[in-house]
Amino acid sequence: QVQLVESGGGLVQAGGSLRLSCTASGRTFSSFGMGWFRQAPGKEREFVAAISRGGGNTDYADSVKGRFTISRDNAKNTVYLQMNSLKPEDTAVYYCAQRPGRWASTGVAATEYDYWGQGTQVTVSS
Repeated sequence: QVQLVESGGGLVQAGGSLRLSCTASGRTFSSFGMGWFRQAPGKEREFVAAISRGGGNTDYADSVKGRFTISRDNAKNTVYLQMNSLKPEDTAVYYCAQRPGRWASTGVAATEYDYWGQGTQVTVSS
């Protein structure tokens, strides 16, 4: 049974930082690309960042480029999202997701991902 468990969310002031973690189990972690998505109240789920199986390729939404960094540790079955210079508009539930794919590929579409975590709330106060 595949499980993805996010942690690290919370309340932070604008300009602050948080690091989200997502630990996966149930299948070989390094065989799958990983991604982070978010959903704010009243809005659709949107892509945030993605990383390839080996970690060599990454992709970011324009809204977070230069502020967020995705990384992974295949030995720990964990993907991270370092979020700096947070803004109130970053407030959302953040989800990690896992996708099949080639070694160097990343995925920006939610439909490419077949397993999802339960989400972790990030709230940025102004």
